[in-house]
Amino acid sequence: MHKTTNAIIFGASGQDGYFMSRLLEKEQINVLCISRSGSIIQGDVSDYAFVEAQIKQFQPKYIFHFAAQSTTRHDALFDNHKSISTGTLNILESVQLHSPHSRVFLSGSAMQFKNEGKPINESAPFEASSPYAVARIQSVYAARYYRDHFGLKVFVGYFFNHDSFLRTEKHVNKKITAAVNKIRNGGTELLSLGNIDVKKEFNFAGDLVEAVWLLVNQDKIYEAVIGSGETHSIKEWVAYCFEKYHLDWQQYVVIKKDFLPEYEILVSDPSIIKSLGWKPQTSFTALADSMLEGG
Repeated sequence: MHKTTNAIIFGASGQDGYFMSRLLEKEQINVLCISRSGSIIQGDVSDYAFVEAQIKQFQPKYIFHFAAQSTTRHDALFDNHKSISTGTLNILESVQLHSPHSRVFLSGSAMQFKNEGKPINESAPFEASSPYAVARIQSVYAARYYRDHFGLKVFVGYFFNHDSFLRTEKHVNKKITAAVNKIRNGGTELLSLGNIDVKKEFNFAGDLVEAVWLLVNQDKIYEAVIGSGETHSIKEWVAYCFEKYHLDWQQYVVIKKDFLPEYEILVSDPSIIKSLGWKPQTSFTALADSMLEGG
């Protein structure tokens, strides 16, 4: 009789959790989706007793930790510490005690590296530039500790910018596509933006979870930068989204004066993850089309 393969996703209500759950379902894996909000199983990854009980009972082959507030703001300090740092320790200690066969994936971020404007790879130094970065860095060191001292299979994927129709308007790409849709439907509000010359990657979240799946199913590489290595400016995104509906973006966009961006360019060197056979499938324009169309 075929034995059921189980997986747990913490932070399943976000875009990464959504696309990972769809991937796992296609692989015929039984998925336990956990989040603090939404219609799925409610639970907090910062609650050790809860995490331990799920892992002990479910005995998952795979665990994916996506829970976090996707912001570098200081006022998210404690929330991100709980979900990222404490959540990571809760998962790894529970695995070490009750399910050492589990393969654990932890989300990392481009924002935890020192950014000197050059392509960033796994050997780039960390930089504690925000509370969010601090939490991500601590999570990585916890992963290395449990990997080295207990032999756990703990993987870290350092995500560069990635989006989908599931993003909220606090993310600039979604803010732009939402504004374009309102304007083309008769809206008169102007779109206020910061420095639109900033260059970053425009990856599709569904592509990046495919990379995660490759990463957790091999045993040679445990930490990998996940991105396309291809940048575009926010201005290019704005221009494409407006021009798709024959609108002149300069009539609708107001640029904030004295706005200081977190970076001028943020780009990955994805050589390692590509060596596993992964490459992004969704182009810059296809991502924009998907987000404009809402699906």
